[in-house]
Amino acid sequence: MSEAAQPITGQRALVTGGAGTIGSAVVDQLLAAGAAEVVVLDNFVRGRRENLTEAAATAGDRLTVVEGDINDRALLANLSRGTDLVFHLAAIRITQCAEEPRLALECLVDGTFTVIEAAAEAGVKKVVASSSASVYGLAETFPTTERHHPYNNDTFYGAAKAFNEGMLRSFHAMKGLDYVALRYFNVYGPRMDAHGKYTEVLIRWMERIADGKPPLIFGDGAQTMDFVHVHDIARANILAAKAPVTDDVYNIASAQETSLKQLALALLSAMDSDLPLEHGPERAVNGVTRRLADISAASRDLGWKPEIGLVDGLRELVSWWRSTTVEAT
Repeated sequence: MSEAAQPITGQRALVTGGAGTIGSAVVDQLLAAGAAEVVVLDNFVRGRRENLTEAAATAGDRLTVVEGDINDRALLANLSRGTDLVFHLAAIRITQCAEEPRLALECLVDGTFTVIEAAAEAGVKKVVASSSASVYGLAETFPTTERHHPYNNDTFYGAAKAFNEGMLRSFHAMKGLDYVALRYFNVYGPRMDAHGKYTEVLIRWMERIADGKPPLIFGDGAQTMDFVHVHDIARANILAAKAPVTDDVYNIASAQETSLKQLALALLSAMDSDLPLEHGPERAVNGVTRRLADISAASRDLGWKPEIGLVDGLRELVSWWRSTTVEAT
């Protein structure tokens, strides 16, 4: 077995941002796969403790939750000692990056450097890092492969993710740090951020539909995305750790193109609603009008393919959201 192939069973894993949507799903799957210990590091700005409730109930002393910041060098050095695997998921949302670029620099760039530096110094066996399709901007070829250039990106978020990939490559060259970076496309599923200023469009639409209002689409709804379920993303993280690959990056997506209009109609169906669609004036929030990934590399090298289709995934999302809404009342 290649040294880059790391088992999960019996290993100690650190998950940054482990109380978030994707991070908590990774924690669940690490524990289910037999990790000896999973340490969650989260500052609970986006992450929520209730996302770890199920894991805490079943893991016993195999789960440790640490409230802290990825920019705390001493804390990262301490948590990284004796750690086999690091799953780096801590981040802020693309919209917040645009409004607070210095915070984005401190979190996405400086914080990621601290995580990588600590992992290299502690002799961590492998880092699995979260990147994003945002590095492409509006791609020029579809389906888009990992070799597509990053020069069409004009977001700070995408720039930071591209720089993170560069940092990982350099630490692999300088220190021999094994890593895999995963470029997530449009993530959805249970434990989505349903609170605060930066809620997801699917959450806003579910709230409107539940209130008897049509889902509101800004523009004509022709913009397309490539939706991938959070549980499929978590599984990609596990497979990336186990695969005999290093110093590479992979698209994680469904390889299915869905327009905003199609998404709204699918969500109405998932909520058993016959409401019409409502269109509002187009907003210049995102210049990316099309997303469609080529996922053949992840299939070939990681043995990963998406398993949860959009229809079933939206049903699961609605069920989760309704349960949390009932609990909140």
